[in-house]
Amino acid sequence: MIDWISPAGMIGAAIGFLIGLVNFKTIGGFVTAKLRETDRSTNAAEKADYERRITIFRVALFVITVIAFPIIGYLFGTTVAGMIG
Repeated sequence: MIDWISPAGMIGAAIGFLIGLVNFKTIGGFVTAKLRETDRSTNAAEKADYERRITIFRVALFVITVIAFPIIGYLFGTTVAGMIG
């Protein structure tokens, strides 16, 4: 039933997840801090809109790094295992 799961692919996915998580924490934290430094909001509505945009950025970055990197890692792991074995 789970014959399509490759051990090499799972190792690649785990490495991809760790890389994605570290990337999300470092890049996301740095960019979010810099964005908050450049906030020129003059009222509460502008501030709320700015924070909403930061949240959208963080969600997009999360999807790109923490979700896509393990998929790429899995594919890379299966490809490398196929070349070696």
